[in-house]
Amino acid sequence: MQNKIVSAMPYRRLPNTDSARLRALKAAYKMGKNTHPQELAFSQATFSKVELFINSFEKAIAHYKAAYDTQVERSKDYQQLVKKARLYLSHFIQVVNMAIARGELQPAVREHYGMDIDESKLPSLNTEKDLIEWGKKIIEGEMARTRKGMTPITNPTIAVVKVRYDQFLEAYNYQKVLQHNTQRMLNELNELRKKADEIILTIWNEVEEHFKDLSDEERREKATAYGLVYVYRKNEIKGLSLLDNAIPRLF
Repeated sequence: MQNKIVSAMPYRRLPNTDSARLRALKAAYKMGKNTHPQELAFSQATFSKVELFINSFEKAIAHYKAAYDTQVERSKDYQQLVKKARLYLSHFIQVVNMAIARGELQPAVREHYGMDIDESKLPSLNTEKDLIEWGKKIIEGEMARTRKGMTPITNPTIAVVKVRYDQFLEAYNYQKVLQHNTQRMLNELNELRKKADEIILTIWNEVEEHFKDLSDEERREKATAYGLVYVYRKNEIKGLSLLDNAIPRLF
């Protein structure tokens, strides 16, 4: 039985990441700057699009990365403030419930905080929305109680709870601003990604058309200088390996 000859042809792979898109654009731009227009493998109209677009795309990538990095970095501090606010708020409510259990306060005191009279369990404080809602109720309720001359809750006092709550709330609002900025930058970048893909596709099509009369190997070699990327499929790489192993070694 004769060995089956494996034939493999690399295929063109368009960029699918921002760094790959930028490399493709810069490669085309470099060729456009250093090659005489009559010898350039893509049109001057396409080169003008690259020249006008490449800086704005690179800046958009940098702006999005900066916004995202800032959001992530501030998120670490924010999570600590969330944790502290939840801790102090839950401790305050527990102190109220223990005072009721000891008979030092009447169950009706829970109404001041927006809680059910007979509910001795902690309300859910799992989400940011829960913290905002219950923090407001507890702080306003305790301040209303003390204004009426009732004995304030201590360890922690509502003043301490309020400090932690206000810190959390300020950070929460700032985090929302950062998230909004990041999303806005991402939306702008997504639009530019579409345009980048269109320009790159035009360049690559024009380059391959320009070198269409050359042999496959020479055409790919010429096109690669313009930033085109050719890859083998996994099964083709395996086939090439099998073929290579089947060739007798002369040395």
